[in-house]
Amino acid sequence: MIKVKEMPYSEKYAKVIDQLKFEETHLFPYVQKNLGDQAVDNLKRILQEVSKPIQEDSSFEQKYKTAYSNWVLRGGITFNFIRSKLDEGGMERFIRANVDALKRKNAGFALSLLGLIRFFSPGTAFSMTAKNMAYQLQWLGSYAVPEMSRSRLTLDIPHCDILDYPNSEDVCLIGCQKSYPMWVAEQFKIKMQFNRQGKSCKMTLNPLK
Repeated sequence: MIKVKEMPYSEKYAKVIDQLKFEETHLFPYVQKNLGDQAVDNLKRILQEVSKPIQEDSSFEQKYKTAYSNWVLRGGITFNFIRSKLDEGGMERFIRANVDALKRKNAGFALSLLGLIRFFSPGTAFSMTAKNMAYQLQWLGSYAVPEMSRSRLTLDIPHCDILDYPNSEDVCLIGCQKSYPMWVAEQFKIKMQFNRQGKSCKMTLNPLK
């Protein structure tokens, strides 16, 4: 088993908060464009109703757990809202908007440098990305890393925390298993695959040929 530096709860909490803010930057404009101002107001009200307040005097672990709960619940509601108001094409366009927003968020000098490294040494570029992802994805939940090489990264998730919440299937199937593979394929030239069994899952990454 590969040892990966453990992410502290303070960083996990910061990443969930960042994710919540990031999702709002493209969610509300998308809803406004396709459904109008009233739909935006309705969605904001529904999301606010399910969001629990985060106590400032609580530990970072508790802050993280509360923020994480808010993120999953809001995600499930968002996907249900989009599906109920728009046709299947509307959901596909929303996924596309999410992927494009992820690409904009992660663009910059570091990505350009990674592209240059990939040109000369694809294995080195993949290894760098895999090592970074093995650390950065810890805010989503706990996992083991049985394999990490210049051509493969495997994450074993014994119990997916996302699936402990109601209406969380879409967060898994659309958010994790559809949006993320599109994003990493287009921006990092990496193939991301999932093999889910109940609430456990194995995620595998390989360089795209």
